[in-house]
Amino acid sequence: MRAMAVKSGRYRGMTAQERAAARRAQLVEAALEVWGREGGPRITMTLVCNEAGLTERYFYESFSRLEEVLIAVLEQIGDRIRTDGLRAIEETEGGPTERVRAALAAFVHVMTDDPRVGRVVTLEAPSWPELRGPRNAMTRAFAAIVADEGRLLYGEEALPERDAVLQSLMFIGGVEELMTAWLDGTIDATPAEIVEAATLMFTRTGHR
Repeated sequence: MRAMAVKSGRYRGMTAQERAAARRAQLVEAALEVWGREGGPRITMTLVCNEAGLTERYFYESFSRLEEVLIAVLEQIGDRIRTDGLRAIEETEGGPTERVRAALAAFVHVMTDDPRVGRVVTLEAPSWPELRGPRNAMTRAFAAIVADEGRLLYGEEALPERDAVLQSLMFIGGVEELMTAWLDGTIDATPAEIVEAATLMFTRTGHR
């Protein structure tokens, strides 16, 4: 049995590639935990490895430096925001206002359901100069999605393409600042009030 397992390239039912992928996922989850921990020390590769229960050898199997696992954390969060937001638009009945509100509620839910996520995105990641490029790329990507969805929602009333891109960038930046102010305690509001404020902003400026 053992010889057959080695020959087939599987160990405990997993191939080497599957085990490597599982270890990578462990490291990403560990990085989210350490990075998003309130009042914790500044994240390091050693802390991530300790949290994951893996040696540095396995860290270098997936990442060449600490910033790469942090980018992976941000990309994972971004994928969930995009997936949940688009699903909310597709599954919500009504006009543009109702669908925009649903998408924003999905975004706020992602940012608040797991406190680590909100801290990482709004409070921790901006303090890393090495992450400025990836964060800016994510912002532009989300702005493009907002512009595209705006054209679908508003049809003939949608802004011209160039105006839609500019407006979407300002909208994304405004929502990010709103979430940051809320999460760091600068403003006193409920999640529902945050959603309504962002919905009002988009529905007043996202079309002609």
